[in-house]
Amino acid sequence: MCDNLRIRRHKVFDGIAERGKTSTGWFFGFKLHVIINHLGEILSFRLTPGNTDDRKPLPELIKDLSGCLYADKGYLSASLKQQLKTMGINLITNIKKKIKPVEQTCFDKAILRHRSVIETVFDELKNLCQIAHTRHRSPANFVVNLLAGLVAYCLIPSKPKISVAGTYLQA
Repeated sequence: MCDNLRIRRHKVFDGIAERGKTSTGWFFGFKLHVIINHLGEILSFRLTPGNTDDRKPLPELIKDLSGCLYADKGYLSASLKQQLKTMGINLITNIKKKIKPVEQTCFDKAILRHRSVIETVFDELKNLCQIAHTRHRSPANFVVNLLAGLVAYCLIPSKPKISVAGTYLQA
């Protein structure tokens, strides 16, 4: 929403947006949680305040989905994995160094190595579809801009995707 130096003066999203932290530093605003398939198509999305734990909106995001969900280490949680298992979702993540290793197939390891596709999707959303904006004048304008960007991304003919042909053969 705004630069870190302007957080105290920011009035448009007062009480709505929150301060959060990413791997690149602190920010004030919202988090966009997105689930994509291997073709780069958006299956589900949710907008939360910046201080929301990434694992919290996940059960709502996947309520109509089934199969395997590949995620990063931020989604590691035994209780979440069990909850998703009862919903028909197999959560597959990389393992942190201090956690007991879990047996994974070669295909799962290969797909986890292609997690950069989601970063490419977010890059296209921010730069091509222009959802990253720091001077919104109203919350309604922010939501319209976000939805327009998501629709614009859905209409892009060539999305970033994972080519699974030959991927599972690598160890």
